[in-house]
Amino acid sequence: MGFGSTAKKLQKVADMAEDVYAKLTALREEVEETRETVEETAERTERLEAEVAEQRAMMDRLLEANGLDPEAARGSLGDPDGGAVDVDQSAQSDDDQSTATE
Repeated sequence: MGFGSTAKKLQKVADMAEDVYAKLTALREEVEETRETVEETAERTERLEAEVAEQRAMMDRLLEANGLDPEAARGSLGDPDGGAVDVDQSAQSDDDQSTATE
């Protein structure tokens, strides 16, 4: 009778070990998937940051080409009233002022 209960206990321990191994394997897979996702997200973020920098540089060149100050334009975009800069109106008002002074 002693061997029967020992065999049951050993089987129970073996079953628990299999469960732990299965959970560990699943956890390892999850960690690997998370790592891949983080790496992909980092790459995507770098690409997007580069694109935004390019777009900002192009926008600055366009603003300068139209006689506007890029820093002033960006500053007015963040005003507390939530108003946006209307580049066309700014350019027109500059043209109106230069016409008026001529």
